[in-house]
Amino acid sequence: MTVKPLALVLSAMAGLAIFAFVLQPNTGVAQTNSAETQKTIPQSQVEMQLSFAPLVKQTANAVVNVYAEKTVESRSLFSGDPFFEQFFGQQMPNRSEKQSSLGSGVIVGKNGIVVTNNHVIEGADDIKVALADGREFASKVMLKDDRLDLAVLKIESDGPFQTIPFGDSDAVEVGDLVLAIGNPFGVGQTVTSGIVSALARNQIVSGDFGFFIQTDAAINPGNSGGGLINMKGELIGINTAIFSRGGGSNGVGFAIPANLAKVFVASAEGGNGSFRRPYIGASFEPVTSEVADALGLDRARGALVSSVVDGGPAAAAGLRPGEVVLAVNGIPVEHPDALGYRLTTVGVGHDARLTVADNGKNHEVTLALTDAPEKPARDERLIDGHNPFAGAVVANLSPRLADEMHMAGGTLGVVITETKRGSPAARLGFQPKDIIVAVNGEPVKSSEALEKLAADDPSFWRVEIERDGQRIRQFFR
Repeated sequence: MTVKPLALVLSAMAGLAIFAFVLQPNTGVAQTNSAETQKTIPQSQVEMQLSFAPLVKQTANAVVNVYAEKTVESRSLFSGDPFFEQFFGQQMPNRSEKQSSLGSGVIVGKNGIVVTNNHVIEGADDIKVALADGREFASKVMLKDDRLDLAVLKIESDGPFQTIPFGDSDAVEVGDLVLAIGNPFGVGQTVTSGIVSALARNQIVSGDFGFFIQTDAAINPGNSGGGLINMKGELIGINTAIFSRGGGSNGVGFAIPANLAKVFVASAEGGNGSFRRPYIGASFEPVTSEVADALGLDRARGALVSSVVDGGPAAAAGLRPGEVVLAVNGIPVEHPDALGYRLTTVGVGHDARLTVADNGKNHEVTLALTDAPEKPARDERLIDGHNPFAGAVVANLSPRLADEMHMAGGTLGVVITETKRGSPAARLGFQPKDIIVAVNGEPVKSSEALEKLAADDPSFWRVEIERDGQRIRQFFR
């Protein structure tokens, strides 16, 4: 009987290395039933000294603390009360106070480019970056996106700074060893180890789509924006979220894949004011087991095409409702969120090769990824006068505006983009994203048309709006 190493399991606990071997006979057939896994103690001083320390030294200085401070104004209890304002002869003053938040970030450019989570710096007036060696620098926001929960900062110093190179997050496999580096609970830079527990996790947090790397490396509040590092010292993810009942780590953490962060950083360095998302011109739904059976799929996977916008990229590619997208550029797609992730990382201006299932047969189509068009022009207008819409800002809804407002693609009409505080429109319950369908039986086709209808000032108003896909009729005098 010979000994062949089939698996090597490395434990960083207490600095010890544990090797597991399976005994096999010379025939090469594994004896899984009769042979038991043999455990041995470290056989040499080298094995006893195995450690992640060299990897930490290689990467830790490029993981920074991000301090964000914002001023929050709290309204007086009597602010806006006409009695107290008349009694005191002036408006009641509001109080302001400063709030601070703490997170982490990763330096990915020698000139001081830092990638972190958007929720770490959201609403901040002042952002500072502290390095592991104690140096502290002011920084400015180059690009941020709340739906991706990513932000790019620029340290206001020439550097050069130590960096962590981007790794290929598509090459990550379940079971890979990883390190999580960040500043949990503000105690200082901390390194934890674990493995990749799962891939392509979705429905974790709200946003454009979910496509997270799951790890059991301990991630806690303050780790947000920190790095998930592979054994080559490469950045494979930005630590973002945890599942926790008490606020601490339960061994279920999630990281945004590095391939998405890389595209986002490139967009920031390109000087784009916002992150460009590819416009598909179609909507997708998950494939259920019932749908999979009906379509002849071997299992429930892919993104089911539910609707296609006339004249959009999906229509030009030949996609039709009822088809299922199974892969992008040969990479399998498990759900609609995964499709969104794949198309986003391919990027605007490129073509994506889609593998599509239709009536039990697969074929490929080429989808051109373009910017969402702004047709018709938005033509924003503030409605005033004596009418239910007074104080509402309205615009013509286009695919680009729908994307900016997180609305379903393909929706058209006149949409409310803002309601001024205390205005008649706000008091009557009108909200941003409300689509004005008709006023007094007259269809509303443009923001200009709505402004003219609002100026008529009839004694009775019959308004029809669309909110979250539901038609609502309201009456006002």
